[in-house]
Amino acid sequence: MLRTTMLAAARSSAVRRLVEANPLTRTVVDRFVAGADTSAAIGVTGRLAEKGLHVTLDHLGEDTTDSRQADETVLAYQGLLAELRRAGLAHRAEVSVKLSAVGQQLSPDGEKIALDNARRICESAAEAGTTVTLDMEDHTTTDTTLRTLSDLRVDFPQVGAVLQAYLHRTEQDCRELAREGSRVRLCKGAYSEPASVAFQDKHEVDRSYVRCLRALMEGQGYPMVATHDPRMVRIASELAGSAGRAKDSYEFQMLYGIRPAEQQRMAEDGERLRVYVPYGQEWYGYFMRRLAERPANIGFFLRSLLTR
Repeated sequence: MLRTTMLAAARSSAVRRLVEANPLTRTVVDRFVAGADTSAAIGVTGRLAEKGLHVTLDHLGEDTTDSRQADETVLAYQGLLAELRRAGLAHRAEVSVKLSAVGQQLSPDGEKIALDNARRICESAAEAGTTVTLDMEDHTTTDTTLRTLSDLRVDFPQVGAVLQAYLHRTEQDCRELAREGSRVRLCKGAYSEPASVAFQDKHEVDRSYVRCLRALMEGQGYPMVATHDPRMVRIASELAGSAGRAKDSYEFQMLYGIRPAEQQRMAEDGERLRVYVPYGQEWYGYFMRRLAERPANIGFFLRSLLTR
């Protein structure tokens, strides 16, 4: 119930105004968001790279309904990628892109607009010497996102996909995408979805995650295991071992600000660990979903707001 409430709040303009107006919010947000601009994102990326970690950068923004804003998002990514190249960090960092941030919801040609804009970002990523992963959003966008992925991979075969284990369809999607050269990030899912399309019970989601992991590890692609759950980390390592995978044939991914000591430990133990680093002014929706994922995050946030 609490998770559902928090996810509903993530789309509430009234709650957004309340949270953003509180002067103490920023100190909590800084735990999960690298900063407001490209300079901050590059700084965090450099510090993580020095520790042996890899990075994927997300310029925050979603549900764009204005073509000008979509263009600005593309320009922001292009600027970020140019800075990564100048800083010598492109070998350690890629970018994650939400198609709704680059025009997917613009009518009547949102899918084409998002494809064209994503292509511009992919071109800049290729020039910088890195690549792009397409973030997945709620289930209504899954088919269009996978179509866009397929189109982009014609010219940019390293473009990554994200699949969400809580959807009933995802195990089959994993099998279809677990082909040679395919990069797939598997996460549990962070949106509020109906029972008709998604598992509702945590244990069902966990079981689905393991089935999806097995399909990816036994396939020919490059699995990206996005989880903070120690049990899932252990299972993923066991499945990789059973599949005869070398350490450089898959990676783990964790969110910036969550379990940083464990991220460092895994990297020092020889695992490839990539940190998902969001940055930018449009932090609210991302922040609320992080709170919804873990009750401990909510307590941390509320204590910060109530203690002056």
